[in-house]
Amino acid sequence: MKILFITSTRVGDAVLSTGVLDHLITKYPGARITIVCGPAAASLFEAVPGLERIIVLDKMLLSLHWLRMWSLCVGRYWDMVVDLRKAPLSYLLLARRQRHMHRTREPGHRVIQLSWVLGLGEAPPAPKLWTSDEHQCRAMEMIPEGAPVLAIGPTANWRAKTWPSECFSELCARMTAADGMLAGARVAVFGRADERPRVLVLIEWIPEVRRIDLVG
Repeated sequence: MKILFITSTRVGDAVLSTGVLDHLITKYPGARITIVCGPAAASLFEAVPGLERIIVLDKMLLSLHWLRMWSLCVGRYWDMVVDLRKAPLSYLLLARRQRHMHRTREPGHRVIQLSWVLGLGEAPPAPKLWTSDEHQCRAMEMIPEGAPVLAIGPTANWRAKTWPSECFSELCARMTAADGMLAGARVAVFGRADERPRVLVLIEWIPEVRRIDLVG
């Protein structure tokens, strides 16, 4: 069985879609999976069971990246196409079954909205990440054994979505205090390299002995 799974450009949105993908993998064991996503999210899917290919799409003018996707996928007959991006050209792919995300203004968590694509909104599958031995070794290099870790992602693609640095500082202070939920924990800060100027004050606020700087 060949499944084409079209998901998000951004890491956070792609993570939220992984429950839908996990449901497909569980329901169709042995399926060969092709994933379409953006460059930032591609590594999330490297260890997906049954992975045949990751098609990485960089955004292009006039939405020509969807034409590129179509050109890379049109030569196959798919058993199922699951499109969570509302890509117009995905309808033109040959497939036995197609499932598409439609525009919605209904309130609700994004995980639930995505799950309705497969009719699973009443019992939405939880997001899941797949890791390889290589991923595990790399993670141990970046975050060695030791005290608990409080991980924060203080940036977003739109500044209006972000908290001020002082709010994150206060949150970290409370959670890692002696009477906090993660007393004495290390603090890992995540983000892209180009987002570093926005979080530099927060990074420098964290005591060096407890700081894990993973921005970039």
